[in-house]
Amino acid sequence: MDIELTPEEESFREEVRDFLKNNLTDRIREGAASSPTVFVEPDIGQDWNAVLNEQGWLGYQWPKEDGGTGWTPVQRYIFEKECALAGAPNLTVLGLKLVAPVIFNFGTQEQKDKYLPRILAGDDYWCQGFSEPNAGSDLASLQTRAVKQGDKYVLNGSKIWTTHAHWANKMFVLARTDATVKKQAGISFFLVDMDQPGISVRPILTLAGDHEVNQVFMEDVEVPADDLVGEEGQGWTIAKFLLENERGGSCHAPKLLFDLDQIEEMSKDVPDGRGGKLVDDLDWRRRMARLRLGVQSLEVIELKILSRIAKGQKPGPQTSLTKLLASNLRQDVDLLAVDLFGPAGLQLPTARPLYGENAPAPFRCEKAQVAAARYLNSRAWTIFGGTDEVQRTIIAKTVLGL
Repeated sequence: MDIELTPEEESFREEVRDFLKNNLTDRIREGAASSPTVFVEPDIGQDWNAVLNEQGWLGYQWPKEDGGTGWTPVQRYIFEKECALAGAPNLTVLGLKLVAPVIFNFGTQEQKDKYLPRILAGDDYWCQGFSEPNAGSDLASLQTRAVKQGDKYVLNGSKIWTTHAHWANKMFVLARTDATVKKQAGISFFLVDMDQPGISVRPILTLAGDHEVNQVFMEDVEVPADDLVGEEGQGWTIAKFLLENERGGSCHAPKLLFDLDQIEEMSKDVPDGRGGKLVDDLDWRRRMARLRLGVQSLEVIELKILSRIAKGQKPGPQTSLTKLLASNLRQDVDLLAVDLFGPAGLQLPTARPLYGENAPAPFRCEKAQVAAARYLNSRAWTIFGGTDEVQRTIIAKTVLGL
């Protein structure tokens, strides 16, 4: 696998670096650095999306004919890596990287014309209605029902762990349209308007006090038949496509490497308890080195998947390997940050956000408080998008052939 950049790709990287230098403001960078959750707050994320949209770079993973950049896989990787190294916030994944590819791969032309421009413009903010109280890892057992009545469907049921549902005005939903067939065959994929009677959102507060996820209740919620994506019963196929994008649609290694660099830099100022600095402690350096090697190995796997995409192939089940490794490395890096700060991270304010004029005053160390909140939040990495156990089963069956 040749991962050397061509002169054209080197030039593109310099263009991205110049753009980030001139357009990534201190406010947006501070908001990204101070966010303990997977997705930054909408006032930061949407502002950064608007900057990229004005540049024409927001749909960097989209085909050009659907409003995207049409970039090559290598260009997309360069862009993600440089954004991570510059400390830019994550983009609004649910709209840009999950439902948008579903729409331009499975949707009608009318659905593309209606929804894709609104995602780029920030007019629609999406959440994901997959998991249910009794259907998490066994997603095919979902019980939310969609019954067709004339030119509409009527939905009843509940979704849980719905990230940013309290901000969203749209939700993509898996619902059962046929209970008489094999459970995977009776599921359909819908685009649902959140701003209507029958939808209620109940907050779920995390260990760190963050309001990131919710439970969503649907009671006689109406969805136009035009907002069914694909055919009835095609929802499971679409969901597998979407989850494959979720697990392998981003490059996790650059952000992990950025965080490791930040931890290493901060450890230069932390005493080791023996008259020196933590950065020179042998056990600490060994932990840093082991994690760095793990992240570099993840980057090689991500580049291998990138090479498959560049050849026109699908990412494949190897995305489960990147999801498994990235989730555990994320937790290990966040634990390292907590260990760096020690007791300073125990005094954790639950007021949010942790940036801007209204941020709570730090008790002792602002960075320690973010590290502790991020550590608590990252416990969910080995659950969302498919648990570690699910990923290992996929790897065993489809990659190793066991």
